[in-house]
Amino acid sequence: MDHDVGRATERLARQSYGKLIAFLAARSGDVPAAEDALSEALAAALRAWPARGIPENPEAWLLVAARRNLYGAARHANVKAAARDTITLAFEEAEERMNADGPTFPDERLKLLFTCTHPAIDRSVHTPLMLQTVLGIDARTIAQAFIVSPETMSQRLVRAKTKIREAHIPFSVPDRSVLPERLTGVLSAIYAAYGLGWDGLDGEDGKLHALADEAIWLGRALLATLPQEPEAIGLLSLMLYCEARRAARRDADGCYVPLGEQDTARWNAIMMAEADSLLWQAGTFDRFGPFQCQAAIQSVHSERRRSGVTDWTALAKLYDALVLMKPTVGARVSQAAVIGRAQGAMAGLQKLNQLVESDILSYQPYWAVRAHLLAEAGETESAVTAYRTAIGLSHSSAAREFLQASLDTILAERS
Repeated sequence: MDHDVGRATERLARQSYGKLIAFLAARSGDVPAAEDALSEALAAALRAWPARGIPENPEAWLLVAARRNLYGAARHANVKAAARDTITLAFEEAEERMNADGPTFPDERLKLLFTCTHPAIDRSVHTPLMLQTVLGIDARTIAQAFIVSPETMSQRLVRAKTKIREAHIPFSVPDRSVLPERLTGVLSAIYAAYGLGWDGLDGEDGKLHALADEAIWLGRALLATLPQEPEAIGLLSLMLYCEARRAARRDADGCYVPLGEQDTARWNAIMMAEADSLLWQAGTFDRFGPFQCQAAIQSVHSERRRSGVTDWTALAKLYDALVLMKPTVGARVSQAAVIGRAQGAMAGLQKLNQLVESDILSYQPYWAVRAHLLAEAGETESAVTAYRTAIGLSHSSAAREFLQASLDTILAERS
């Protein structure tokens, strides 16, 4: 029973973390206090549920326990009476709404997303802050994604959460007049969350798998709030194109299959049809942005299910546009890979050689693409070195096995 309860609690924490934190933080104005209160509630669940059984509504149980913890902490810390009364009143009003609406509570993750992108918070920490507070991703995983040390990332997150509390940053969706300027950070954070879930190929990364579904849910919720925003439409289209191919990323033996070699019959046609429709809808606004461009790139890849071939020239043109709009390291590395297919390996390598060394030194996709292009160009020794670097930087065992197989092929041909 203990093992079952532990797994159930872990699953609930993963699925409901952001929803619970958003609800608690919106009423207390204190993200760290909400996190501490929920952590204590989860610990209490692990103590109580083995003996009493899992409650009928475990999410509500956790919310009530966390609310008690939050109010108790405020009282223990000698919070001013007025502030304590405000917190109490906010929770009482929320409880009344819950009782009126049934055994659920409002999902306010979008409010928390916009809180994390407030202009008072350092822009560089917007996305990491949202990944942790809304989706419950630990600082070490976030640091890995942003290529900084866990200690540095933890410090940045603590400072940002303190800023929210001390500056009394509101927990609300901004007025529509300022929504567009606040939107970019929210879109980027949702896509970053999807990317972490997409990368979770391995069993040890199973906790990350749910992030893809969470990100798509957030994308849909955001689009419901901003139905006339083409970049929000483009983001959802982009995620659906990628998600439609998830089943084809592994073969029958569980080995990683790159996009160009995937069995298109295993792609989700219904999901791709929705992505196609959304991309067309975004185009009607005549405001082309980077998320629409990335969705268009995925649309070109998806055409292989009809034509049987990939239009590398069209992809190269789209990547030219993407790099003009958003010249990230990831976009430029992908551009080099596509140019390598469209114009030859040497042309792709020339693009890679234009990147700043400090940006790519620990960036695994750069070394994987470089290794492939070097092998295509016949530069065997350099390809071997690049493959070994890419393998060493890979956090996914599936990716390591795929790269190792490519390296083994080169070594076998050389011997």
